[in-house]
Amino acid sequence: MQTVAETPLFIKQAAELFNEGMSEMTKLGADLVQAMSEALAHAQGKDVRGIKVHSVEVGGVDAKAIRMRLDLTQDEMATVLGTSPSGYKKWEQGKRQPSGAARTLLRIMEKEPEAVLRALLSERETAKEPAGASH
Repeated sequence: MQTVAETPLFIKQAAELFNEGMSEMTKLGADLVQAMSEALAHAQGKDVRGIKVHSVEVGGVDAKAIRMRLDLTQDEMATVLGTSPSGYKKWEQGKRQPSGAARTLLRIMEKEPEAVLRALLSERETAKEPAGASH
């Protein structure tokens, strides 16, 4: 007596399913290899057909001018920005540019310095309150 797995029809159907799955996986693998090759070429500065490059010019910020306007020392400015004094000094010397949150905070300090100082003073006063105190 033959089991279902031994019948020629079952074997044929299993082989077809396996081959279909393999061809789908092979196609997926080929697509992934193609995509990674295009990404690598783009990262190397090569022109890649079909890729659209979008860029946004954020411009630099003059950390020293902002600091001087706020009448802060370099160490005070570094503390406000949450960075090290040596890292901040590199921004002023042009050796590095602030990015991310530091750049955003510098832009806000440039446009609305009073708002930043109010927020920082409010934070400092809250930190000085004894535990359990409420308003």
